[in-house]
Amino acid sequence: MRVIAFVVALFLAGPAAAADWKEYEYPDSSFTVHFPIDPTIEATTYRAPDGRSYEARIYSALQDSGMFKLIVVDLPDGRSEESALVDHAVEAIRQTGAVKFDIPHRIRTTYGRQLGIAGQDGGYSYTAVFYHNKRLYHIEGKAFVGGGQAEVDAMRFQQSLDLT
Repeated sequence: MRVIAFVVALFLAGPAAAADWKEYEYPDSSFTVHFPIDPTIEATTYRAPDGRSYEARIYSALQDSGMFKLIVVDLPDGRSEESALVDHAVEAIRQTGAVKFDIPHRIRTTYGRQLGIAGQDGGYSYTAVFYHNKRLYHIEGKAFVGGGQAEVDAMRFQQSLDLT
């Protein structure tokens, strides 16, 4: 039901809302993504399930109605187990609220997981996790209040990730 509501809302939002969004290309990290405003980029570290720490970057944008965030973790040694990394990230996501859906998802030939999370604060998050080219990608669009344009924007952001 929520997917049908999203499709209807996206159709009604039309080109006017989409005109505000801009595609950002990061060829050195093998992805493109759309943000409604210029994102900030910050360095951080990510702890893998095996205890090792890896360099990561957070691309994020904050608006009154929601937050848009993509974490890209560089795994240069490639020795970390892909499924363990994705499962670890998904388990952490599942702890953030009531899971409304947790389904397989893919971008072209790269498989991952997509989740919908209802927060205790009334917000709603659309999130996905992928492993591609020795990198872990965790994208999240969060509407501070469920429903309406904020939720459409959260879903639009989560769906905008393209791996190159």
